[in-house]
Amino acid sequence: MTPAVSGTPDGWSLHPDRALPADPVARPLARRILDATERLPIVSMHGHVDVDMLADDTPFTDPSALLITPDHYLVRMLVSQATSPGPVRDSGVRSAADLGAGIGDVERDPRVIWHRFCAGWPAFRGTPTRYWLEHVLVEVFEAPAPPSPETADALYDHVAERLARPEYRPRALFERFGLEVMATTDAATSPLSSHARLAADGWGERVVPTFRPDPLLEPARPDWSRQLAELSERAGIDAHDYDGFLAALRERRRVFIAAGARATDHGHLSADTTPLDRADARRLFDRARRSELGAAEAASFTADMLFRMGEMSADDGLVMQLHPGVLRDHDRGVAVRHGHDLGYDIPVGAEFTRALRPLLEAFGHHPRFHLIAFTVDETTYSRELAPLAGVYPALRLGAPWWFLDSPDAMRRFREAVVDTAGLRNTSGFVDDTRAFCSIPARHDLARRIDAGYLARLVAEHRLDLDEAVESAIDLAYRLPRESYPSPRGDA
Repeated sequence: MTPAVSGTPDGWSLHPDRALPADPVARPLARRILDATERLPIVSMHGHVDVDMLADDTPFTDPSALLITPDHYLVRMLVSQATSPGPVRDSGVRSAADLGAGIGDVERDPRVIWHRFCAGWPAFRGTPTRYWLEHVLVEVFEAPAPPSPETADALYDHVAERLARPEYRPRALFERFGLEVMATTDAATSPLSSHARLAADGWGERVVPTFRPDPLLEPARPDWSRQLAELSERAGIDAHDYDGFLAALRERRRVFIAAGARATDHGHLSADTTPLDRADARRLFDRARRSELGAAEAASFTADMLFRMGEMSADDGLVMQLHPGVLRDHDRGVAVRHGHDLGYDIPVGAEFTRALRPLLEAFGHHPRFHLIAFTVDETTYSRELAPLAGVYPALRLGAPWWFLDSPDAMRRFREAVVDTAGLRNTSGFVDDTRAFCSIPARHDLARRIDAGYLARLVAEHRLDLDEAVESAIDLAYRLPRESYPSPRGDA
């Protein structure tokens, strides 16, 4: 049996057919399809890479700060093994703080963090995180051996030496990764100063912001009043009544579009888009200002605001991205002690058919409205999302993301939605990552899985090979570009 990862006289290497079908008929077909997409540029339109990193373009400080601490996939897995028997338990990881993640009293020594990661390497067997990390270490950093307690110091020194080179600075890696355009995710109140610096350096069309207003649309948040004050200051419009609030959001959207934004991004618990009568919306807004809203009223206000965001998108052309169904900060004590985004956001069931009906009835056929729906609830793919995308021109299905961007889940996605929605009613792959160096790894895996899926259709005589190749190029490159058109009409 040929291993997925093997040692060679030159060091560590990856199998060229990794993640392609094992079937001897489909595999050569998949290889031919992958040949057409493997070197295409990357269009990364949904992610969370820190824009300051690219604006500053300073060398990365150390391997742990780049590859471990910001990657919540990696952090959460090692934390999950804290009390399990075996070598991972002996890594010394008891919480995210032991990997330098979060706030407060966290581990500061990058070599200690790296040793803990290397000791925990067996925990990633069979996971997409393992695939991405192998790709990053071998293809980006030319690592000599897989992580282990025995190789930890040599591996750390090897990666650190690479990071000291000019060709490993952020913008140089951006070019090396073949990134054509990358979207960051930015608060609605962001000054966008780093994007302005990038634009001044000629990068304005390559790194674009995304408008993320979630904290402003959830009046039950404890910081909502502060958010209103920041919005008022940033927009230059008093946002302390409902009409001023909408006007301030429109103004911020205008500023984002001027900075190159293609999309908005919304990640609430529910996909409900039921609008309120304007008088009722004003009443709830006023009650929220007095901290008098109950949970049901707060949810109704958020649903109304999602509808208003769709209304604004139909007007200004920003693509509306919606990814509901995640319960944030499942362990509230961890959030208090160590902060957010540490892997404790957990999926819950999501409903789309009724929830999206008001929005799609109003704008589903509007020529300027574009909605991309994501889910971490697989049960909705064939039952709800594919039928909706198969009839409403405005709706496309986002790629499997977060807990579903694994090889088998991506295959299930294609099998669940293509029968009803086809290939062209999907958005192409999005990587949704904070881990900058994993972007090419994630896109590589998606292209391999799509090559395998299309190869099966060819082997079953459901597609001709030339159609499969053309479809693979669509999924890897054309559809991401088409799905995120510029509201300014310049790209």
